Amino acid sequence: MTPTATTPAVTKPPTPAPTDETVVLPADSNQALGLGEFAVRFMSGEIGRPDDAVLDRTELFFVDACLCGVSALALRTNAPTVLRAEALDYPALTGGPGATVFGSAQPCRAEKAILANCAAVREWDSNGTNFGYEPALGHTAGEFGHNDFYAVPIAAAQVMGLTGADALRGMILLDEIRGRLASVFSLKTYKIDHVVHGAIASAATYGAMTGATPEEIESAIGMVVAHYIPFRAIRAGKQLSDSKGASAAISTEVAILAVERAKRGFVGPRDVFRNPEAIFRLFEPTGPIDRPAPCPFDLVLAHSGAGFMVMGMHFKLGLYEHQSAGAIQAVLDLLAANPSLLDDPAGANIEKIEIVAYQPAFGIIGDPAKKNPTTRQSADHSMAYIIATLVRKALDKKNAGGTGVSPVDAGGTGVSPVLDFGEASDSHAAAWKALMLEPADYSKDAIADPRTRAIMDKIEFRHGGPEYDRRYPDGIPTSVVITDAAGASHDSGLVMYPAGHARNTSAPLDDILAHKFRLLGALASDDPDALISRFSGLRDKTADEIARMNDFGLTLRDPVD
Repeated sequence: MTPTATTPAVTKPPTPAPTDETVVLPADSNQALGLGEFAVRFMSGEIGRPDDAVLDRTELFFVDACLCGVSALALRTNAPTVLRAEALDYPALTGGPGATVFGSAQPCRAEKAILANCAAVREWDSNGTNFGYEPALGHTAGEFGHNDFYAVPIAAAQVMGLTGADALRGMILLDEIRGRLASVFSLKTYKIDHVVHGAIASAATYGAMTGATPEEIESAIGMVVAHYIPFRAIRAGKQLSDSKGASAAISTEVAILAVERAKRGFVGPRDVFRNPEAIFRLFEPTGPIDRPAPCPFDLVLAHSGAGFMVMGMHFKLGLYEHQSAGAIQAVLDLLAANPSLLDDPAGANIEKIEIVAYQPAFGIIGDPAKKNPTTRQSADHSMAYIIATLVRKALDKKNAGGTGVSPVDAGGTGVSPVLDFGEASDSHAAAWKALMLEPADYSKDAIADPRTRAIMDKIEFRHGGPEYDRRYPDGIPTSVVITDAAGASHDSGLVMYPAGHARNTSAPLDDILAHKFRLLGALASDDPDALISRFSGLRDKTADEIARMNDFGLTLRDPVD
């Protein structure tokens, strides 16, 4: 619907009051300028004392992102390789320190290094995820987002000679802004790509870290929103292109250019959140478009304590679209509780797998067009392929000498046994580690595997309706029923908080992530522990260590595509 002067106004929750740990940017204020002022104050240390838990979690997301990125480059994936080469063709300006790409000491233009590194991080679709959700504030828009953007504060720190602690503070700021935007405005509802929130946050963070004034940051945000809105066309179609994985990188590149342009004096659109013809009021009118009116939402930004948005973001424990995490957890639980399902190596003991989930999971990874993926980018967005591959790997493990099950708390689904394929007993991590989906599981040979295809034919995926939809984005409401060859049904029950989800409190996250880090690190280096250490301990790194962070040898492997 095209908004008109008579389009009814949207309603929103009452404006929250600021606290000792938050700043509120009301809907009837200039929020673009407010973001600039907040970012400058936070990065200067005028406000802001994040708890250690916030620092620790952000560091963990950073290590996760970097290992996703370097492994994608090591396996020569297309977009990261192309964009890294492009960045190396844009050396830093004479006299400037520049920023670096993974596996190189060459100073590049900051926006190009950010482009390359963001694209590498996002390529596997295996780094952190958020569904914008702050129910205490009534902010439940549920927009997607990912921890793709840490290259922005790293590049800013390299350009400005800042320390790891400064870079870490920038990461917290960036995740806070994009996470809050994700909780108040659903871009996907209007077929706009979710990376817009990250681009706005990138402009604010990079500007604040490199000396831009609040007014210059406002101008840069205005340029991002007025000139560079990507639509979800990049994600449509039967087989996805490089544009899907590189969307965050490309939007961030132009955000950094907008900051530099504003610092040189270019004036972009002011007060863009209240602009009646920008995306926010255009799609969610708050009054006649020919008169002044507020933005559709308030913004509440944490600066101190533990209430930062990063604390509600989720880890992916392997390579899969995060909407499938509930189904993965359910299948792991069911196979562990019923090991006889795996006795036949071809999977003949499994007659049918029924998966029930919420929108948008059903709409995104249940798209019939993705029931026959031919590329990695489409396979990792196919529920049928993801679950069939997990089952195929379980069949291989079981029939190669797996050792049965051990009962532990499955986390989010009650007490349930989990697979133990020869690893330490009484460890919830065993199943996730034994069956962790990795790049090799999305190779052309893997995608064409006849056993996987046969299992895919046994999978039925349907929408669970209002009962499931109302539980998202609080959780990832999913249930799975496996029917065996004798006709018996094995029901997972409702899974809400699978391992990796921010509200899962029982899975040994550090243990599972350590396995993931070593798995991905080994693809990029013959000494994965040294590579992991290079990205760890960010808050203690000196400015020189940040400058040299990406100066390491990158081992190239045969591509998986």
